Amino acid sequence: MSNPIITGEAVALELRPASFGARALGLFIDMLAYLALFIVLMFAIGSAFDGLDPAAGRALAISLFVFCFAMVPVTVETLSRGRSLGKLAVGLRVVRDDGGSIRFRHAVIRGLLGVLEIYMTLGGLAVLVALFNDKSKRLGDIAAGTYALRQRVRVAPNAPLFVPPYLVSWVQLADIGRLPDGTARRAGQFLQQLGHMSPPSRMRLGQDLATEVSAHVAPPPPAGTAPEDYLAAVLAERRRREHARLAAARGRSSVVAERIGRLPFSSSSR
Repeated sequence: MSNPIITGEAVALELRPASFGARALGLFIDMLAYLALFIVLMFAIGSAFDGLDPAAGRALAISLFVFCFAMVPVTVETLSRGRSLGKLAVGLRVVRDDGGSIRFRHAVIRGLLGVLEIYMTLGGLAVLVALFNDKSKRLGDIAAGTYALRQRVRVAPNAPLFVPPYLVSWVQLADIGRLPDGTARRAGQFLQQLGHMSPPSRMRLGQDLATEVSAHVAPPPPAGTAPEDYLAAVLAERRRREHARLAAARGRSSVVAERIGRLPFSSSSR
């Protein structure tokens, strides 16, 4: 299992490269699917144009080969943004090296080189290259700047936020209603990723976020409050107040709905 990528704002990107076995299985399924399509089209077109001379037959076979093993894979990966029948079956997706969705040019490069390294060598060249690559890349991936990642990754549940005991009395009286959603989101992501960060980065980013949050919270916390405790207290209290506000709003809506239901023109009185 690879470690998540931690960005400058403490956002964890769970982009886990696919294993060699998963890629090989997905590739094998794709090869069978495209081969079946090629055989079906050969029989169908061959039956429709019975009596073709050998030259025309070879031209037809080459055209169908290019269509089934190059054009169809490129079209499928472009429209599905990196998915195919085999990748869908094993839970994979092809993305750019930066984690973004692939485009038409990426699919074209992968498709053209795939004809050489997969179908013309029966997958031998692709397997050989992937074995010596940490992300199991084949030649098409190296040239296109792509790789396959696992999409079926179990996401660990977020750790619950709580107010440290020594900050309970302070946070209950604090004004935190002006805290922007973006700032709160970054602080929450930081608290969830504490275990994946090095101590210097954790200290620096925690202090920066605490300073940013303190511009929207009053009064300041007690002296000596740790940045992580401060952020946890503010976010936990903010969530508690939001839940209380939503519960009150639902209660008012229920009362209004009940009153409307008793009016003379309501459907229940008809």
